[in-house]
Amino acid sequence: MTDLSFRAAEQQAPVVDEQRADDRASGRGAGSRRRFRIGAGEALAGAYLIAAVVAAVAPGLLSPVDPLAISPSQAFSPPSLADPAVTLLGTDESGRSILSRIIHGAGPSLLIGASATAIGLLLGAALGLFAGLSGRVVDFAVNRLLEVLFALPGLLLALFLIVIVGPGVVTTTLAVGLSTAPGYARIIRGQVLAIRRSGYIEAATVLGVSPVRRLIRHMLPNTAGPLLALGTLGLGQAIVWASALSYLGLGAVPPSPEWGAMLAAGRIYLTTAWWMSVMPGLAIVLTAMSATALGRGVQRRVRAL
Repeated sequence: MTDLSFRAAEQQAPVVDEQRADDRASGRGAGSRRRFRIGAGEALAGAYLIAAVVAAVAPGLLSPVDPLAISPSQAFSPPSLADPAVTLLGTDESGRSILSRIIHGAGPSLLIGASATAIGLLLGAALGLFAGLSGRVVDFAVNRLLEVLFALPGLLLALFLIVIVGPGVVTTTLAVGLSTAPGYARIIRGQVLAIRRSGYIEAATVLGVSPVRRLIRHMLPNTAGPLLALGTLGLGQAIVWASALSYLGLGAVPPSPEWGAMLAAGRIYLTTAWWMSVMPGLAIVLTAMSATALGRGVQRRVRAL
């Protein structure tokens, strides 16, 4: 997620149980839940992501064509209906089906994006909880570290990590995950601080509830909703970053059907075979847009709970 995305998420972070109790008392919470409707955009985004997950888990169901099978006689075939299974989205310089490669490339692309998001969320949640639950000195130190990391562009930080460790799919996943962690940590820290100042936490403290029980019973459940929304919003950005690194030759490399690697392979033929870059680029854009649209829907529902 970018700097602006994290700042917007911070401003829209859901208010915890005190606001929920007020909503229940006034009847607004139940009314809000009754007014929940799935919009056309969310429905389309969900349908696309379901298709992408099916393509990632069982690509053979959507395309029986081998994404690595070459056919020199069909090289650079433009999109057509002559042989839909092969030429619907055109072919590349080796005659490989762009459609089949996009479908089979959903697996590595989504896996890298989801794994990087999970790493960023887990590390960010751990840092945010540690800073929010510790004393002022520890909170100050962690917060200054987060601000330094947060000031660096995420993609630049990922490139710096790759230069140190070396390129590769695993390194790309770790680099993207680590570069998104400071933003998640900052938001979770703010959420934890808000929960610590809430009335029900003060009441639990007065009643002698142990810190561990307060953490498990109250704080973790109230941060789970924001984490889910942040993870859904961050998935699209993680996929874009991972594809960008593969495009630069620092992640998956050709002939892997990963979307970023396909972009890199098609850039030298952009004027003569535009479909080699446009089609995988559309897959990246649609996936990121769908994940963002779904994440915003989850965020609205979490805020209204």
